[in-house]
Amino acid sequence: MQSRINGELGRELGDGYLAAFLSFGSGLIILSITALGHPATKRGVATIIRSIREGSIPWWYLAGGTAGALFVLAQGLTAALLGVALFTVATVTGQTLSGLLVDRRGVGTMAPKPITAFRLVGAGLAVLAVGFAVSPQIQLGVAPWVLILPLAAGLGLGWQQAVNGQLRELAKSALTATFFNFAFGTAVLAIILLVHGLISGLPQQLAGSPWLYVGGAIGIIFVAGYAIVVRITGVLLLGLGAIAGQLAASLAFDLALPVADHPIAWQTIVGTIATFVAIAVAAIPVRATSGAPRS
Repeated sequence: MQSRINGELGRELGDGYLAAFLSFGSGLIILSITALGHPATKRGVATIIRSIREGSIPWWYLAGGTAGALFVLAQGLTAALLGVALFTVATVTGQTLSGLLVDRRGVGTMAPKPITAFRLVGAGLAVLAVGFAVSPQIQLGVAPWVLILPLAAGLGLGWQQAVNGQLRELAKSALTATFFNFAFGTAVLAIILLVHGLISGLPQQLAGSPWLYVGGAIGIIFVAGYAIVVRITGVLLLGLGAIAGQLAASLAFDLALPVADHPIAWQTIVGTIATFVAIAVAAIPVRATSGAPRS
């Protein structure tokens, strides 16, 4: 839904850069207002700043918002051009690969998870399942280079989830981690928008539909939720679970409120089921043998 909204905002404005900034900036405004009336969030912000100054955590833990900014920028610039289906396949591919790599490396207190055969098969199956599920809506004839930005954005999501999880653990507040994510991302997008505006100019008027500006609020929910869960599941399983949940929710919505000229494709049903199978495969632990660690 967020990809659809931000992509449509970029199309309405005729400027994906401004759409990304408005989406992230609106999220930052909401979080700033919330923090003023939420003592735990304010304490968490103070804790993070103190930890950075003391050197107990690296400063780049704050930069998770850069990946989020790239993702929202990709939505604004390419989602309307590619279509949500192809955009989803590209980002899922990048997100799944980054999930494997970040889990393998480990971040902060997150223990490394080896790349096992089950995790590889589950990850590959998930990408194929998502591609199959959205295949009826894929628009062909798009230049391959357009896929680079959403693929790169997907690669950044795994790292973003890991460092946000570390901030949440330290601050004892998911809203604190989300605040820093949006603050850093908004700053990055502001710089990009400034350069873009100086070169190409900016739109003279904003889009009129209020619903086009809720992408930031939706992003808050996702970022905060991921920051809470990632320490338990790891990056790969979190990403796969989120993907499966989005497909299942979309399918349930279509079943509950069918549209006459938009029938549910059998590929969508099969692909959605297959994503849950992929999660089950990726979650299979390696049996302990002599001297072999568990996954």
